[in-house]
Amino acid sequence: MSEDWRHIKLGDLLVEAGVIAKSTLDAALEEQKISRMRLGEILLKNGWLTERQLADALSKQLKLPLISLAKYKPSPEAIKIIPESVAQRLEVVPLAILDSGKIAIAMSDPLNVIAVDELRMITNSEFDINVATASDVRRALMNFYKVQSSLNAAIGEFESASEDFATSITSAGLAQDVAGVSAEDAPVVRLVSNILEQAVKEQVSDVHIEVYEKISKVRFRLDGSLYEYMEYPASLHPAVTSRLKIIAGMDISERRKPQDGRIIVRVLDKRIDLRVNTLPTLYGEKVVMRLLDQSASKVGLTNLGLFEDDIAVLNRNINAPHGIFLITGPTGSGKSTTLYSLLEILNQPDVNVITVEDPVEYTMAGINQVQVNEKTGLNFTEALRSILRQDPDSIMIGEIRDFPTAELAIRAALTGHLVLSTLHTNDAPSSVIRLIDMGIAPYLISTSLIAVVAQRLLRRLCPRCKAEYPLPESIAYSHGLQVGMPVYSAVGCDDCRNTGYKGRIAIVEIMEVSDRVKDLINSNAPVPSIRQAAMEGGMHLLVQSALRNVIAGVTSVEEMLALSVHND
Repeated sequence: MSEDWRHIKLGDLLVEAGVIAKSTLDAALEEQKISRMRLGEILLKNGWLTERQLADALSKQLKLPLISLAKYKPSPEAIKIIPESVAQRLEVVPLAILDSGKIAIAMSDPLNVIAVDELRMITNSEFDINVATASDVRRALMNFYKVQSSLNAAIGEFESASEDFATSITSAGLAQDVAGVSAEDAPVVRLVSNILEQAVKEQVSDVHIEVYEKISKVRFRLDGSLYEYMEYPASLHPAVTSRLKIIAGMDISERRKPQDGRIIVRVLDKRIDLRVNTLPTLYGEKVVMRLLDQSASKVGLTNLGLFEDDIAVLNRNINAPHGIFLITGPTGSGKSTTLYSLLEILNQPDVNVITVEDPVEYTMAGINQVQVNEKTGLNFTEALRSILRQDPDSIMIGEIRDFPTAELAIRAALTGHLVLSTLHTNDAPSSVIRLIDMGIAPYLISTSLIAVVAQRLLRRLCPRCKAEYPLPESIAYSHGLQVGMPVYSAVGCDDCRNTGYKGRIAIVEIMEVSDRVKDLINSNAPVPSIRQAAMEGGMHLLVQSALRNVIAGVTSVEEMLALSVHND
């Protein structure tokens, strides 16, 4: 760092960069005299600028790189050089040791020359400084040091070949509070707990732990995309998988066959339904964990990102006294969340709602939920037969998979029950052909079916960094839109892990079974004819729903085009 920087004041720099007005700086300086807070903290607290604006200004004015720490994996050597207590106190993230001998670091306040001088004294090294936002720095410090320390301890214990190593993994038992492990717990127990804790913090849906010849990788799935989280030596992999098997109540001695396990664990004061599957691979077992937050706030039609007119159609049909209401789409399209959102509407004191599921994904008070258990003979068909003798008003079937289940669902609908279920079809009209292929007569389908919702998930643009640009001619002409109208593209910032997207929205096409559609079903009409009739009745296609979200600035043109490619 140049000695000239010692004389630069943050306030003057921000005014010069045009980020804040001189009057704002004066007000912040007056407040600083009373609060004794740092100037940057005062500006952020009062909303006079954002972390990103502060980082951008520092980067441009000081000619330092602005980085997103989500894209970096610090070297263990760099982390060892700067102790955790020092890094936390000075808010400095060590990244790497460069060929020049300098240490690459990230700071949210590169003007803090006192911190840099202290680091220079501790390490006897010079520094290559990068700028990152304060929240990015705090998140990285927790992630890098906590996980790395537990990983180093686990590797050290394994390499020491302690006789108590395997015992220490298993003796921890089924720890309900996964994040509540202490320093006295086995290092592998702490490592697994830290991985789960970070997955919950990042709000990931799945954790993949896979082993190769020399290394194992941990990858997180966030908003439908996988990204690499960490690596560790392959020699440690059996211990990690054993710990996960114990948590999920699986057989740790069986490594040649796939296994499934499940347990409710508590992480960061959240009840997480942990679904664990193991699969033997060339170098060991791959573990995939599905994380379902039992207290998730995503359930509810208003949380799906639907337009008001779509919500109105869903509300109208879900209040029908009887019939079948289907949600369709491929795996991972959010069918279950929509289904539970509809159940939330039906969940009233004067209504008896019973579900049969495999597995039960969300627990809902007031609803009787039945878990399928093939080992005891309680499959969908047997459970549904029993449910019909339980005086239900509404029935939810997790999935219609075969003719017996479909037949019982039709019978239940025809005898005065409202039945909700899911199917695997690409669009709403195709559900009719799917039921016919299962062996259901067309006249039974037309009599019982009331509505079908086809659904997909699209990534939502990060509201913090999305950028406006004019709609390209090719897209405008192909969809009958105005050339140059404003739409938004993904940019990327530390808030969205530099992807440009944060969260997902549901897009739907809702086919209401009108008299015209019923006639077509009865006459065995092809899917295009049914689709045309449904559109004449007001149905929006999936791509049209995606386009509405592009125009509203919620998602990008690229996401809409990707949907079209997948549907083709």
